[in-house]
Amino acid sequence: MGDSEKQADAIVVGSGLAGLVATYELTQAGKKVVVVDQENRANLGGQAFWSLGGLFLVDSPEQRRLGIKDSPELALQDWLGSAGFDREDEDFWPRQWARAYVDFAATEKRDYLHALGLRFTPVVGWAERGGGFADGHGNSVPRFHVTWGTGPEVVRVFVEPVLEAAKKGLVEFRFRHRVDELIVDGASAESGGGTVVGVRGAVLESSDTERGVASSREVIGDFELRAPAVIVTTGGIGHNHEMVRENWPTERLGPVPGHMIAGVPAYVDGRMLNIAEGAGASLVNRDRMWHYTEGIHNWDPIWPDHAIRIIPGPSSLWLDATGNRLRPPNFPGFDTNASMKAILDTGYDYSWFVLTGDIIEKEFALSGSEQNPDLTEKSLATAAKSRLSKSIPGPVKAFMDHGVDFVVRDNLPDLVAGMNELGRDGARIDLQELERTISARDTQVENGYAKDAQIMAIHNARNYIGDKLTRAVKPHRLLDPERGPLIAVRLNILTRKTLGGLETNLDAQVMRPDGQVFSGLYAAGEVAGFGGGGVHGYNALEGTFLGGCIFSGRAAGRAAARRV
Repeated sequence: MGDSEKQADAIVVGSGLAGLVATYELTQAGKKVVVVDQENRANLGGQAFWSLGGLFLVDSPEQRRLGIKDSPELALQDWLGSAGFDREDEDFWPRQWARAYVDFAATEKRDYLHALGLRFTPVVGWAERGGGFADGHGNSVPRFHVTWGTGPEVVRVFVEPVLEAAKKGLVEFRFRHRVDELIVDGASAESGGGTVVGVRGAVLESSDTERGVASSREVIGDFELRAPAVIVTTGGIGHNHEMVRENWPTERLGPVPGHMIAGVPAYVDGRMLNIAEGAGASLVNRDRMWHYTEGIHNWDPIWPDHAIRIIPGPSSLWLDATGNRLRPPNFPGFDTNASMKAILDTGYDYSWFVLTGDIIEKEFALSGSEQNPDLTEKSLATAAKSRLSKSIPGPVKAFMDHGVDFVVRDNLPDLVAGMNELGRDGARIDLQELERTISARDTQVENGYAKDAQIMAIHNARNYIGDKLTRAVKPHRLLDPERGPLIAVRLNILTRKTLGGLETNLDAQVMRPDGQVFSGLYAAGEVAGFGGGGVHGYNALEGTFLGGCIFSGRAAGRAAARRV
């Protein structure tokens, strides 16, 4: 490519977290970048802005202060046991990315982010506790580090230096520019191959919509940009339910749910996956995805079908649509994919939590920066009051009062009547059977011993000081009127993350199906399965999505900077 044709050193497609990190790294090397995004400037930072800001770290100072003994070896055992890599070709690069990412999480990651100004809350969360075997899925120890400032803060520490680089002329933003084609030079029908030298697409009409709100797709023009490196960072398929259903792994996760709500904005549409594959990129592990079973309809939505995920403590009683208790290890917060299959195999696409007022006060957290104003606004006094008080957090109380999925009653007969009013597809709960189930469970909390696996899990959680203080209530009888009210929450399938994606080597260069590098093309973040085309394998350990965007975006930016 001649200098007269080149309009930048690199084009970054997508202004989410991975794109910002790649741009940051390129500008640190003095490279000129054009950032292209189909949304407006208000959406700078993408999905990361809406996140709780959880990051997976290994053997951190925060862990050590809480007495958590972690190590790179234990973390890698957990990662590989969770990933379950079993595909010789498609998992070649994901395996290498997994080892590299765990090493990053145990060494450079915290210092890298700390130098940019990122800080963490003192209590480390114990997410995705696993399926019951030491060498299987799940975190052996707490590793979920919540950012002080949540998702907006994770975005800020990269946005600010990128905006400073823009003032110096190193970054140009092209918002409302939708990429429809990768320009490939030198490719032929016979040999394939070729080098990506730029992008073409449509200019969309101007939009002043607020962050996250669905925007117009009216086309008012076209554009073409050229650069020796194109980095795709456009996310996954989470709001494209047609693609979710098309790729749904029925044998592994159960029947495709008929009713799904979206945990990501409407622009998470998966378009660039097909565009890159059509240009000659290798797209792997497309059946691997990460959706949640604890979704509730947002009573105050921002995007269409806006879903919020409950991040539960361990104590809620989990029932299927007809009131049967889910079997171990399907406890709240333990094994997302196993619980998904257990629910969908019943023939219904929803389930229930039944709990008490005491449980909801301490154990219910809602995923999302906007649902955690105390942490997002970095108010220590408000956070301490909210997390340690004996009252229901304000955002949770708002869902109790306004959410369509909540039933709050003073006694079990009334609760069951309300649950049956909310049931879908003809599912009914029998009062006598549910009372028998709850009463049997309640016999297990009279002393410190139990054969009920969930009660045992609660005792185990409370052995960790972080859970005992903030996340796991002391076991008590659900039918104790002093612990009321009784609460039931209808849990829906919430779509979120794509675990497969564009296959990349450790320099984030996209591969072709023949195993060769697709020259000029890089990918990072969710569009690349957070690294390699699926660094998580079949299961995520949580706190690894933002971190995967950071690690792969850094790799892409640094590698592209060396080559242009």
